[in-house]
Amino acid sequence: MEKDIYQAYYTKSDPIVNYMVSRLSLKENDKIFEPCGGDGVFIDYILQSNPKANIDIYELNTQSITTLTGKFSSYSQINIKQCDTLLDNDLILQSNFGGAYDKIIANPPYGAWQDYDKRKGLKKIFPNLYVKETYALFLYRSIELLKENGVLVFIIPDTYLSLHRHKELRKYILTRTKIKEIALFPSSFFPNVNFGYANLSIITLQKTSDTKKNLNNQFDINLDYKNVNQLNSKDATKISFKQKDIYENADHAFIISKDNHITNLIKNTQSTVGDIANCVTGFYSGNDKEFLKVISKDIRNGKRYEVAEKETICSNIANKENVLDGLNNGQNFVPIVKGGNVRYLKQDNWFMNWSEKAVKHYKTDKKARFQNTKYYFKYGIGVPMISSSSITASLIENKLFDQSIVGVFPKDESLTFYLLAFFNSNICNKLIRTINPSANNPANYIKKIPFILPQKQELEQITNIVTQIITNLQEDSLYEKELDNKLNELIDQIYKN
Repeated sequence: MEKDIYQAYYTKSDPIVNYMVSRLSLKENDKIFEPCGGDGVFIDYILQSNPKANIDIYELNTQSITTLTGKFSSYSQINIKQCDTLLDNDLILQSNFGGAYDKIIANPPYGAWQDYDKRKGLKKIFPNLYVKETYALFLYRSIELLKENGVLVFIIPDTYLSLHRHKELRKYILTRTKIKEIALFPSSFFPNVNFGYANLSIITLQKTSDTKKNLNNQFDINLDYKNVNQLNSKDATKISFKQKDIYENADHAFIISKDNHITNLIKNTQSTVGDIANCVTGFYSGNDKEFLKVISKDIRNGKRYEVAEKETICSNIANKENVLDGLNNGQNFVPIVKGGNVRYLKQDNWFMNWSEKAVKHYKTDKKARFQNTKYYFKYGIGVPMISSSSITASLIENKLFDQSIVGVFPKDESLTFYLLAFFNSNICNKLIRTINPSANNPANYIKKIPFILPQKQELEQITNIVTQIITNLQEDSLYEKELDNKLNELIDQIYKN
């Protein structure tokens, strides 16, 4: 399918297209560029108001070229070229000489697969960018192609606003352009699309060479749209930003929250989770179907795995010598903490083959991840890398933890239960969702979460409540919701003082 090969999500929404074209502020003599023409929907709308518009359309897909040619061949002022916008020599030349276009509009491909040879070529052209994400390359190249004061409107995932890998792209945007407006909305607004990992954004910007004026530029981010028809209305929540303030954030990240307290905590924090704990990614066997077993096939996702026999399970591996070399006493399967949004304590449902032979395989197999081994079988906290509605955490009780988990190991062990409560709190969820709005919680983002050390009495009170929760879970798998509520109150007080 075309979407699978090119990651082309065609813009089938009239409100989205109307909004985007309106943001171009088109003039009669504009030279317009569409760097990934698709089925030509943007051009259709532009021609409705300006049938003599001077437009260049570039497109890689042969089927799309056929469509575009059929629609626009009668327009002498429209030039259609089949090529790769990112590699085209004419565009590279134009970008090096100050740009050629007054207006650029696009819905570029998101995450399209690049073979390894092409990645090498792209890395030479875009040495500071993350070349696996195509939309970022299209955005950068298109800004280069704008004339001074030219305007660009793109619809792209919102991940460029916060992810580490897009730091250099953010720096380029903040210093080389004036952002006019950013609209944020769910990907479900886009017909037949729902990414899950990110929302969508429409960014409107103007290229200018005056870095000082760019950094002093103020713009709005619009959010909280209830439906796609509100894009052109004034019903959205507006948050104003100065580009200089964003530029001065860590990694030039956009910190977007309606809650000023959350924003201030992130921007003005004196200490972070990364300062007081080691945050690391866990183990992967390289072939879980072969090495992983389950306590029962009734466990969620357990049907495709063999059941671990009781006599093969080692429950006290922390006291074994040379544990990183494996076991050889018949009890070779060790508990492993996997993903899943379970709070405070996970049951021992999964077991990894930890025989000497298996461990030797993990150490040598290219697909395996025998990483951060000094944290294996230690006492700490496991935070799932992917969370649906909210971040959660559970204990790692001297067990193995897999790569879907970020292991958090406090440098001061007396903080373990406090951190466990914090990671399960409402305020922590607000903080991580502001730092990284996507559904992923990689170690580098968890490290950025502000940390406030509680007073001795607060620490003792929280530790006692968490101890009670853990005890209840160990005894009957349940605990009173009131205990959770109390922890939220206590942590709210600590983070609001």
